[in-house]
Amino acid sequence: MPTAVCIGELLIDFVSTAKDVGLSECPPLIGAPGGAPANVAVGLARLGVSCGFVGKVGDDPFGAFLQSTLQQNAVDATHLRAQPGARTTLAFNATRSDGKKDIFFYRNPGADTLLHPDDIDDAYIASASVLHFGSVSLTHSPSREATLRAVEIAQAHELHISYDPNLRPMLWDSPAEARRWIWKAMPAAEVVKLAEEEWEFVTGAADLEAGSKKILDAGPRLVVVTRGDQGCYYDNGKARGYLPGFQVEVVDPLGAGDGFVAAMLTALLEADDIGALSAADLDDLLTMANAAGALTTLRAGVIPALPTHEEIRAFARQASFRPLAIDADADPFSQDADDEELA
Repeated sequence: MPTAVCIGELLIDFVSTAKDVGLSECPPLIGAPGGAPANVAVGLARLGVSCGFVGKVGDDPFGAFLQSTLQQNAVDATHLRAQPGARTTLAFNATRSDGKKDIFFYRNPGADTLLHPDDIDDAYIASASVLHFGSVSLTHSPSREATLRAVEIAQAHELHISYDPNLRPMLWDSPAEARRWIWKAMPAAEVVKLAEEEWEFVTGAADLEAGSKKILDAGPRLVVVTRGDQGCYYDNGKARGYLPGFQVEVVDPLGAGDGFVAAMLTALLEADDIGALSAADLDDLLTMANAAGALTTLRAGVIPALPTHEEIRAFARQASFRPLAIDADADPFSQDADDEELA
């Protein structure tokens, strides 16, 4: 049985090979396997964690390719279903030099949304140590109910639960629906990772400390915010701080957060109490997660770019940090004290 289970979307990403060219201009595209939870599953497997994936693809050539991709990357695909009559979801991604995402989905409805609660194997979920999910599978029924069913099982068996809200506005019926369901899932999570670009939408706060407090008050024990080339911010109620990012020549920013999550979860699996981790502990493990995220941007497509332990360690030793750009007068976490133990 797997140590980790990821549930949600598995799809084909078509990634632009030209930066800052909109999809309407029909830039050259490269197809690659993707989908945030599936990316995390492969990332975990590449880091030596036994991992399984739960989801649906279409009964079509793309679905067969994706199933084969999971198997080739040592991810247990026995709970990946092929849905007759449905099409595998496609996502078209324009590459931007500022790292922001410009994505258009072909999902009408998309096989990933057809995962049903009856497809969830209670014993399979319960056998793991960690469950990871995102909000894309919460956008429509029945995948919404299937995802929440898996979360309920994970809670009942005291699994670590990791959540990436991973906002994709075009997939939701309305912003209000997005906020409603993103927050409905929040209290069940132990670890929440968000991208800075979605932070204010999700939390209603521009300030990272204030938004983190809102999330921690809802139940999670660790909040991490990925900030592109600026690194990340973390808060577990005991310690919080900023960590700088690594300087790299970005080829494709898509999936950097998934590489980050895989490395972070791999390290957190060894922690006895996530909420009790010190600033030094979090600095160490999130530095490796920053390195994994940076490495994931060096190739087009996510799954082909996800790094191994050896690649992360070698890169972290050799790469230089990008200096932090924090206003010490406006932010309590200046460069002179970028980590702080909280009283």
